[in-house]
Amino acid sequence: MEFNKDENKYLRARERVDELKKFYGNLTAYVLVITGLAILNYYTNGWNYMWFLWAAFGWGIGIVFHAVGTFNLNPFFGKDWEERKIKEYMEKDKNEPTKWR
Repeated sequence: MEFNKDENKYLRARERVDELKKFYGNLTAYVLVITGLAILNYYTNGWNYMWFLWAAFGWGIGIVFHAVGTFNLNPFFGKDWEERKIKEYMEKDKNEPTKWR
């Protein structure tokens, strides 16, 4: 039983590390690509029209949502909220007599 518990902890930790790797890979690609687009923008027309900002804004929205999911930044429906609700319903179900038991 103890081995199974340790294995579950290991698998959860590994999933967490994989999530972090994906986020940081996405963030690194964002910084490199947007920097490259900014350089290309500057050399093609100076700063007359900064079109690279459209790509930075669009991809940036995706980065923000990815960060919210990776770091559990959602204050309303995060992991803590899920755990509290599960415990609440389990306690309620345990303490509430029903005619089916």
